[in-house]
Amino acid sequence: MKENTRTHLLVRKILSKLLVLAFMAVTLVNCAKRGNPTGGAIDSIAPVFVRATPPNYTTSFDDDEIRIYFDEYIKLTDYQKQLIISPPLTNSIISPQGSASKYIKIEITDTLVPNTTYVFNFGQSIQDNNENNPFSSFKYVMSTGDYIDSLTVSGTIIDELASKPDNFVSVMLYPVDSTLSDSIVFKDPPRYVTNTLDSLTSFEIGNIKKGEYMLIAMKDEDANYTFQPNKDKIAFLQKFISIPTDSSYTLKLFKETPLLKTSRPKQVAEGHVSFGIQGSLDSININLLSPKPEGFISLWTRRKDQDSLHFWYKPKIEIDSLIFETRGTDYTDTLIMRLRNKQQDSLAFSNRTGRTIALNKPFELYSNVPITSVNKDLITVYKDSLDIPFSVQKDSVYSQLFIDFKREEQSTYQVQLLPGAITDFFEVANDTLTYAMSTQEKSDYGGIEFNIENAQNFPYIVRLTDTMGNVLSEITTTEETKFSFDFLEPGNYLIQLIEDANSNGLYDTGHYLEKRQPEKVINYGETIEVRPSWFEVKTFTLID
Repeated sequence: MKENTRTHLLVRKILSKLLVLAFMAVTLVNCAKRGNPTGGAIDSIAPVFVRATPPNYTTSFDDDEIRIYFDEYIKLTDYQKQLIISPPLTNSIISPQGSASKYIKIEITDTLVPNTTYVFNFGQSIQDNNENNPFSSFKYVMSTGDYIDSLTVSGTIIDELASKPDNFVSVMLYPVDSTLSDSIVFKDPPRYVTNTLDSLTSFEIGNIKKGEYMLIAMKDEDANYTFQPNKDKIAFLQKFISIPTDSSYTLKLFKETPLLKTSRPKQVAEGHVSFGIQGSLDSININLLSPKPEGFISLWTRRKDQDSLHFWYKPKIEIDSLIFETRGTDYTDTLIMRLRNKQQDSLAFSNRTGRTIALNKPFELYSNVPITSVNKDLITVYKDSLDIPFSVQKDSVYSQLFIDFKREEQSTYQVQLLPGAITDFFEVANDTLTYAMSTQEKSDYGGIEFNIENAQNFPYIVRLTDTMGNVLSEITTTEETKFSFDFLEPGNYLIQLIEDANSNGLYDTGHYLEKRQPEKVINYGETIEVRPSWFEVKTFTLID
């Protein structure tokens, strides 16, 4: 009996120890889990405005400092772009910059306009210091008069040549009074301003005083509230607006053609001078005024995608400097270039077609020196080692050669130019040139058939562009309403319709001082996906 009791007690002790060990193990596991920090819930709450001194919406403001307090540490992010002050203040100091604080300090060093409401719109610039949660579109409003102006004007920004308008577009109001002139946008800041910031195409200017205004929008590259035609896009209304108004206004951004101007000429090589051109290259005339040697010959060329003209001459001119006169509409200038001893350009060629030639485009060869003559007898085009017929066309303006021949699907071709086939301006001939290329199947390409309904404002320019707005093909029509774009690489495309108001076959932009709006551009509203071996058929119904 005693032995049984002793055994029973021993079992109980063992079980007790096992329970303690099990409890400790569970506790350790739980402790281990609790000791693995997760960081807690992420702060997703924006800072909270607490108070301001002077208070928000203060009237009869005459202080030189504003403090705006928040419930936590904040920082100003990208405030140079995000903060919009209307009317603009150019000398005031905003802090903190680059550090955290529980308040924003505005030191006003500008002279404030009497009886005027000022708005400090911070956009997305106010963020909490830890998680960057923005306090969106917080505004501090005060007035130097005895009431807060409360009128508004709103509208939309468009850019018909672009798939979407620029961001950070300034929209400005100038009061119609004795100070207003057409030139005011070039020299003086506006009375009221807002900005579309980085995500909007609509705008609203608030806290405006009753009156008549000129409404302007500007892609202000230097953020100085003045129009610089060589840099900035602009939009304007033909008429002044009266506020209060229930109207919503559409402002059409455009880039003016820059005023004609030539930069100082640069000697590229012996007999080769380049001129940087601002404005239309078609409207300029450049003449060499320097004495010319006997047998003097010269010509001009251009290079695609470059705003420049290239002047070529021979023989060598044995003087120190060349004097040029440049002329254009309302523009004359005299330019001097000092001559240096330089070598002539070495003749070189560039295959602009590549290794795959399109079924509907010729072989394209570019020369760095103007091509003056082509001997077709020294050019051969092969298919499967057999000669095939071809034609040759020379573009003297762009120093290009086009060799065209009948191309078949999935075929390989070779173009060979023997020595002397091409002679350049300096009477230098080519060495042997050989280029190999192949075609794809027709089924590798797609196409677009485009129909216009209710077309009434002929002539039109029909443009096919990529999604970045680069023009890939262009058709001018005076009566046709059905068009085809063939042999297109698979991808996404856009179509634009331009009302060619002056029938010159070109898109003409606007001009602010001449109060001329750009020609109307109508965008087909959707991206067209071109797929291999497929013809997309689209109909564009124009609205009166």
